[in-house]
Amino acid sequence: MASDPLFEPISVTGPPQPPPKPSRLKFDTRMTLVALLVSAPGAVVAEFLLWFSDHSPELKWTVTLFIFIGWLIANSMLHAQVIRPLQTLSNMVAAIREEDFSFRLRGGSREDSLADLIFEINALATRLQVQKVSALEATALLKKVMMEIDVAVFTFDQQNNLRIVNRAGEQLMGRIAPRMLGFTAEELGLAEFLESPGPQTLQMTFPGKHGRWAVSHTSFRENGVPHQLLIISDLSRALREEERQAWQRLIRVLGHELNNSLAPIKSIVGTLASLTARAGLPGEVTQDMQQGLKVIENRVESLNRFMQAYTQLARMPAPTRSRIEVGPLVALVASLERRLPVRALQGPTVMIDADPDQIQQVLINLVRNAVDASLDPSLRHTGSVEVGWRTNARSVEIFVRDEGPGLLNSDNLFVPFFTTKHGGSGIGLILSRQIAEAHGGVLELANRTDRTGCEAMIALPVSYSPY
Repeated sequence: MASDPLFEPISVTGPPQPPPKPSRLKFDTRMTLVALLVSAPGAVVAEFLLWFSDHSPELKWTVTLFIFIGWLIANSMLHAQVIRPLQTLSNMVAAIREEDFSFRLRGGSREDSLADLIFEINALATRLQVQKVSALEATALLKKVMMEIDVAVFTFDQQNNLRIVNRAGEQLMGRIAPRMLGFTAEELGLAEFLESPGPQTLQMTFPGKHGRWAVSHTSFRENGVPHQLLIISDLSRALREEERQAWQRLIRVLGHELNNSLAPIKSIVGTLASLTARAGLPGEVTQDMQQGLKVIENRVESLNRFMQAYTQLARMPAPTRSRIEVGPLVALVASLERRLPVRALQGPTVMIDADPDQIQQVLINLVRNAVDASLDPSLRHTGSVEVGWRTNARSVEIFVRDEGPGLLNSDNLFVPFFTTKHGGSGIGLILSRQIAEAHGGVLELANRTDRTGCEAMIALPVSYSPY
């Protein structure tokens, strides 16, 4: 039996091909001819009986005309009942193929086979519409999560061209997405990570950040085309948080033990001073005793102040944020320093959501350190200090520059109890970095490249800028 072209199998291994040119009559024409052929015997029999009857020729021709007209009307009705529903169903399926699920067919009441088909197609359209909405919502959520997570994500196509990058990736590379998309991994300096055999942990400086990183990559397919997914996560902040918690526990223990020891020492010193005054000892002995007890008392007070400063570090409160303008804050901090004129550079108008007291304390610490460095006795002449700010797409960077000797040992800058200044406690930079990170920012120090000196920079997220 010859196969029907409507039900011949088609290949799905490749892209859809245009249908071959039909060699037979179209389905619509075939249905019309079938309807005519099915009704033809009845019309022929009626005509035969009519023309072999005794009626007048006028009546015979009139009845023949009515039979012919009725025959055409019946075929037209048959065409409307068969072909037009198929055309409507075809339009509905085409709309579904174009992912337009807003159309519905009437007549899906499950009363006959055609109604069953209409009901199922409407149900299919509703199901696909729900799935499309769910897929769009899931995709939007995935994009939102990918953009907001604090992990740099890069997607490269088969030619190693960058296709997707999130905000953390922009910050890592120091460029916004439109200026990176389409660049190859080699041009971005990321090719070595895609070629590595497995996950790795390394210390590296990227254009936007320096620190310790966990790097991993994997492959996936999109529309059947292989892609590479590169993930770079910052380990520095997590390590610093663990380190900070360890130092806080140590400081609490030291503070508790020292306070328990200093209180009785101070009390004993007071008692010995009173006994010495009443003992009637020779003048020189009394004076030596009082001087010795005074030294002990001063050292006790110094140790007490020292531990109180570190107790402040261990009990740093969360920032109370408000909307503040950077320019007036920088000008105020510059005016507070009296030992050396501090030049306040002008910058763009920008607002940040931050705790003004805590940010002011950070800038005071940085300016004080810069002035101390510029007044270093080893310098031939007194250096200058300037403070200012600049903005980029994601943050505002407040910097403090000096003309001191620069950083000699940057590895221990943020280590508690470490200081290079006489009488320093080694707490200022640690407290400043803790405040910066509590605001979602970073604190970095580096030697200047244009001249001798150091630049301290605190980067904070931008909340609003009129530009």
